[in-house]
Amino acid sequence: MKTRIEWKGNVCFQAESGSGHQILMDGAPEAGGQNLGPRPMEMLLMGLGGCTTFDVILILKKGRQDISDCVVEIEAKRAETDPKVFTHIHLHFIVSGKNLKLHQVERAINLSAEKYCSASIMLRDTVEITHDYEIVELSVDS
Repeated sequence: MKTRIEWKGNVCFQAESGSGHQILMDGAPEAGGQNLGPRPMEMLLMGLGGCTTFDVILILKKGRQDISDCVVEIEAKRAETDPKVFTHIHLHFIVSGKNLKLHQVERAINLSAEKYCSASIMLRDTVEITHDYEIVELSVDS
């Protein structure tokens, strides 16, 4: 896996993934940025969210759950002094579908956190990561 980061001036960077996708990252205005894109540390959280949501959806589909949506809302706390690493990350999953089984949703989230999500597993030794979830039951008619 490769990526390329190109400096665009001030504290703005163009990132290109090995698969050819690009995203602009920028620093906060108080750090010389112009707010043209997410901060690099926000990108780290977005990567974590994408990785774990990917797992949860696949696990639930393999478990023949009628899932129609999965959203993860992430809140993180950082150290106050440099390096301002993440000290706590909380993931709140909102899983929607029909006749979803509580134990399968919980199992999917735990399997992602403990076995499959590379990002979670990489971070868990240095950051306290917690999670919870809610299930939105969709009616059979929808």
